[in-house]
Amino acid sequence: MTDLLLDILTTAGILFVVAVGLLIVFGVLKIINFAHGGFLTLGGYAALIVTELNWSPWLAAPVALVIGLLLGAAVERLIVRPLYSRPLDAILATWGLSIVVVQLITIGFGRSTQFVLSPVQGAVPLLGTSYSLYRLIMLIVALVLGGLIGVVMQGTRLGLAARAVIMNETLAQSLGINSELVRFATFSVGAGIATVAGALITPLLSIDPLMGLPWLLNAFMLVMVSGTSLISLAAASLVLGGAQVVVSTYSSPVLGALTIVVLAAVLLRIRPAGFARA
Repeated sequence: MTDLLLDILTTAGILFVVAVGLLIVFGVLKIINFAHGGFLTLGGYAALIVTELNWSPWLAAPVALVIGLLLGAAVERLIVRPLYSRPLDAILATWGLSIVVVQLITIGFGRSTQFVLSPVQGAVPLLGTSYSLYRLIMLIVALVLGGLIGVVMQGTRLGLAARAVIMNETLAQSLGINSELVRFATFSVGAGIATVAGALITPLLSIDPLMGLPWLLNAFMLVMVSGTSLISLAAASLVLGGAQVVVSTYSSPVLGALTIVVLAAVLLRIRPAGFARA
């Protein structure tokens, strides 16, 4: 029972880390970045490159962050920015970009499944059981990341500008806020967080060019039931991620993989606001 509880908590943390970059972009830009899965995959392969170069596995996340920030900035400037007034076209463009990323990775690395080194190994005693140290670290990462984003949003000028754009972009512009710069910074940071998430989850699983797709689907559904709230995203990750763990444990991993998508769809049908305030 203790293992099940820890699995639920750590899975919620992992889902939060994977989805929060998508939430940030959706909150400010009002579009779903379907290239999120491609950025996750790039982060995974950044970790693979670090492993193949025999660098410290702790460098995987910083390397992935740099790649994500730079690529996110380029994508926002060249692809997404001209499409802000056409959100459907922006969604299609980011989905197309994700396909391009998958194909380029396939050309460069092949279709084979690969693995990366974990920064830490083994398990630690906790609550009367022995549990994976890396999964516990991922839970801590989720808590720190959520707290850091909350502090930035509530306690900095950039966060104030971002919240103003979220609430009323036209009014924010009339107050002298450069919404174009806010959008640029938001998309770049969201992409950077996505690539970091991809690098962080890879020690827990294998890597292949399509690794980002199932994570994208889960992240998308979590964001849909969370709106623009970090707290709602944390709650959704805990409840829906917990349901996924329970179904996978007591029924089938195949059914568990569908749990978040199915439950999120049902929840949105019953309560369109999801976990966010109505």
